[in-house]
Amino acid sequence: MASGIRVTVTFETPYGCPIGRFSERADGSVDQPSTSVSDGESGAVVTEFLADADVDTADLPCEAVFSYGSRTLYRTPHGEFDCPCTCLGTYGCPMHRYAADDGELTLVFHAETFERLQTVMAEFRERYPSVDVRQMLRPPLEGTREERVFVNRAALTDRQREVLETAYERGYFERPKGANATEIAGTLGISQSTFTEHLVTAQRKLLDDIFDGA
Repeated sequence: MASGIRVTVTFETPYGCPIGRFSERADGSVDQPSTSVSDGESGAVVTEFLADADVDTADLPCEAVFSYGSRTLYRTPHGEFDCPCTCLGTYGCPMHRYAADDGELTLVFHAETFERLQTVMAEFRERYPSVDVRQMLRPPLEGTREERVFVNRAALTDRQREVLETAYERGYFERPKGANATEIAGTLGISQSTFTEHLVTAQRKLLDDIFDGA
């Protein structure tokens, strides 16, 4: 049996997700909502979640159920909207956690194989252009959270990746260098300044993932 992959992705805007829209209205966060809860009448699937804010839900598909101390329990149908949560469900990828914070949606889910993950991410990128992969882990999940940082190579343009790979393959990062900037730029058919610009930008993107993730 495949060990599976656990993936964390974020979406800058809530799209059709009712919980994302709620968090945007509340200017706060909704964490660890309960899913697959039957409303006891029609059998429709709903999601329930607690929130600190008392939000006007007149134009949202959410209703306040009852107060729980300083918090309020809300209920919303979940499954009939065009949101990443329901899109993910069509691929049989179990949800580990999801949360919404001021409109930004975070999903943590499991994919059985890398091929399945590629299919899911292709649809995510087509339907939700702001999707961003924050972390990807394959068991055993060793080390601290800071040590388990996912570097998103998709952040590189095709040209940046070509420049970085060529520099690596030609020994540019070795000491002594296997090839200098002028030689690698000549191989790529670009000027030395253009080579340097692409290389620095690519390195900055990868280092941003490493240090921001930490």
